[in-house]
Amino acid sequence: MKTKTVELVAAPKTPHFVGDGFRVHNFIPSGFRMDMQRMNPFIMLDYNSTYEFPPSDTPRGVGVHPHKGFETVTIAYKGKVAHHDSSGGGGVIGEGDVQWMTAAKGVLHKEYHEEEWSKTGGDFQMVQLWVNLPAEDKKSDPKYQAIKYADINRYELADEAGNIEVIAGEYQGVKGSASTFTPIHMFNAKLNKGGKADFQFPSEYNTLLLALEGSVKVNGESAVPTDHLALMANDGESFDIEATDDAVVLVLSGEPIDEPVAAQGPFVMNTREELKQAFNDFNTGKFGYLEG
Repeated sequence: MKTKTVELVAAPKTPHFVGDGFRVHNFIPSGFRMDMQRMNPFIMLDYNSTYEFPPSDTPRGVGVHPHKGFETVTIAYKGKVAHHDSSGGGGVIGEGDVQWMTAAKGVLHKEYHEEEWSKTGGDFQMVQLWVNLPAEDKKSDPKYQAIKYADINRYELADEAGNIEVIAGEYQGVKGSASTFTPIHMFNAKLNKGGKADFQFPSEYNTLLLALEGSVKVNGESAVPTDHLALMANDGESFDIEATDDAVVLVLSGEPIDEPVAAQGPFVMNTREELKQAFNDFNTGKFGYLEG
């Protein structure tokens, strides 16, 4: 089996705020050759590296806005977020929880720091992904998956190396609870210093690693420091990561969706004509109603 090599290691870009509640480094799409087509089905990745928010009586966040044509996946590492959408989905996610919203044919949603957490403030760390949908599934009904940390299945590595939390896909026979439209693997690799984990994905799958805590080496040589992202080349199937100190690494791998990508703002479709229709659907109220 051929080794999958590291194509590039990207440092975090200068952060910017999304609304007033999310201070993010954008990795996808970016100038690192990681555009939507190259990284498909992962068409956006914003990383809120650990940032201390002061207490606030008014929760910070992002007000009502639309999405169509894809899914949003938010993984909480520190802090709490409340979500509401026009299809009736919503809830609060805290440390280790995941919210998986399928916008599909169109939805309105809003995200804020959870009210009680906001009053005390503290360290906040999150990842938000946009996961593309095949053309046919862009027409499906919106849905919402709330995945609690306690319900995430884990694989314990040998020799107390750590464990792999399986959010979606499968690792060594352990399956994730998230339902996906196309084959996607989404893991948190939690490794103790010196701990090693092996991974195997089809060569054509687009694969990346984000070092959330600590640092790792890939295949014994390529260093990925804290808050950096490693893009794996599509040249092999297997690779390993080894923690140079206690580490948490988000591992993503997915089958590419071999369809055109037309994106503008909060909509990701296949053609410019479909984008025009998306804006028209939003402007005529077809995404439902959500109080601001």
